[in-house]
Amino acid sequence: MATKPLTGTKVFLMLVAFFGVVIGVNVTMMKLAIATLPGTDVDSPYAAGLTYDREISAAQDQAARKWQVDAHIERHADGGAALRIDARDASGRPLTGLKFGGRLERPTDKRADLQVELTEAGIGIYRGNAAAVAPGQWELVIEGESRGTRVFMSRNRVILN
Repeated sequence: MATKPLTGTKVFLMLVAFFGVVIGVNVTMMKLAIATLPGTDVDSPYAAGLTYDREISAAQDQAARKWQVDAHIERHADGGAALRIDARDASGRPLTGLKFGGRLERPTDKRADLQVELTEAGIGIYRGNAAAVAPGQWELVIEGESRGTRVFMSRNRVILN
């Protein structure tokens, strides 16, 4: 049986093929890693920096109001979750006429975030439901508006079983 000699051209082609496969796999893995977890908390850090002073002012205004806003979230057996908010002013009177909205955010994957539409179910009581809430850790974000202006914002870590 005759063997073909190992030439410089064959060695060169084998090296190019080997490193081509290694580089191709690295590029593919890099693209998948960046697409699944970009590592950013906000879409535009520059725009978030520009609104920083407004956020500080809004937080100071919210603290001065001394509202008592209690939220309770409960996950049901069917996978849904019910959110109830009890909102009172500094003297304990129920807050009515506000538009509250809720959001369940996954700390690890923004694609799993869920909106919770809240409606006023009673005097100072707001309720809403979310479907298909997976168990685990979530950030519960509550925002309240009055006449188109955000007057309340809260962010709390919750664990839903």
